[in-house]
Amino acid sequence: MGSPPSTLPTVGTNLTDLTLKKKKVTVREIGGCMGPIWPSYFQDCFSVIFMVDSANIVQISSSCIQLLSVLSAEPLRSASVLILFNKRDMPCIKSLTEIKSLFRMDDIIASAPQPITTLEASARSGQGLREVLSWLESVTVK
Repeated sequence: MGSPPSTLPTVGTNLTDLTLKKKKVTVREIGGCMGPIWPSYFQDCFSVIFMVDSANIVQISSSCIQLLSVLSAEPLRSASVLILFNKRDMPCIKSLTEIKSLFRMDDIIASAPQPITTLEASARSGQGLREVLSWLESVTVK
């Protein structure tokens, strides 16, 4: 897989084409600050990767509210959802169990109509990237 790419916060949107088992998959990355226009991208969306900055405890509640809005969107009712807890390599972060508790993951999974998977990763080190690609492959290549 090579070295992970350099990372910067997403401002605006980015498109990336991946080839997974000879099938082209387009990934649209939309920055958190673009939340108000996210719904304009929901049509024809088959899967969602919702990234949570797990090093920013203050932002957990607003991320949870944004996620609930995404999960309740009618065009995404049958989309597969991956909640990706990023920045797991940062010092002084809470355990994944504590983050999930703050995020109310059990309640979200129990009430959401979509299948939800949770993973942890570090975009900077590449930790968890294989698992993310495996998940994406499993929900898009059928």
